[in-house]
Amino acid sequence: MRTVASVFGVLAGIGGITHGIGEVLQGNVAPDGFFFDSWVEGPIATGMGGDPAISLVPNLLVTGILTLAVSVVLVVWAAAFVGRPRGGLVLVVLSVVLLLVGGGVGSPVVAFLAGLAGIGSGSSLEGFRTRLPGRVRAVLGRLWPWAFAVAASSGLFLFVGAVVLVYSVEMNDPGLFLNAFYFTVVSLVVTVLAGAARDSERRGRPGTE
Repeated sequence: MRTVASVFGVLAGIGGITHGIGEVLQGNVAPDGFFFDSWVEGPIATGMGGDPAISLVPNLLVTGILTLAVSVVLVVWAAAFVGRPRGGLVLVVLSVVLLLVGGGVGSPVVAFLAGLAGIGSGSSLEGFRTRLPGRVRAVLGRLWPWAFAVAASSGLFLFVGAVVLVYSVEMNDPGLFLNAFYFTVVSLVVTVLAGAARDSERRGRPGTE
């Protein structure tokens, strides 16, 4: 669970940085509304549907700076501090802040799920041992490496590979990236559940935490 929190927290922060750069480049202007495009020019604007975001701040330059700041904090926290007490809760809080200052939708959702994994990594997971049959826990636990590999690959494509594609080969398919977001979220939910089952199995063995 801690691995899930770290990896996907970092990926979400990278996605937030992409939004922040686009907002800063738009300059000291007001967005079109509460919901706006982070990018209005260039390959991301045309190939990825503008990378939509929302913000409570009525200035794109300030929005972008705040998004970059929160995203960097998210990356650092996920990489180095998520294992601390309430480390997962901090990720959840950062995901909400990122959503409200212009970090898009995909990045905050993934960061939120990463935060839940972080919270689970610091809990006893007693519910998984008492409410799920042992056979189900065992199957989910064995599924974790595969689920993690699929979700991590999808997340890497969503937050890094997509940007590379639109700049390198000028791919223009916003629907592909939207579907990649949906797939990443679903596979991440499965990964979190499988990770919880795997960790609960390990913690239920004598002599393990």
